[in-house]
Amino acid sequence: MAKEKITPRPLSEITREIRKDWKPMYRPAEAHFEAFEYADNINQMYGYDSVESEIRYFLGNAQTWKGDVARRIKLELKALVGLK
Repeated sequence: MAKEKITPRPLSEITREIRKDWKPMYRPAEAHFEAFEYADNINQMYGYDSVESEIRYFLGNAQTWKGDVARRIKLELKALVGLK
């Protein structure tokens, strides 16, 4: 059986779900979140950092976000930026 390739969701869809679920967002995570909230792809730049870097920083500061939605989206973001 061939493994089905899953197409990643657009960042805009992921960020809408994060905003809906994580209230109030931890301020250090929110600073990085805002950098990629309206990005089209992870290769875009936000100031001197790439959106990919901002997602990595966000994940590092998102440890207080808990629950099923948080776990699923963190895995999705990790896959998007090539983390395991």
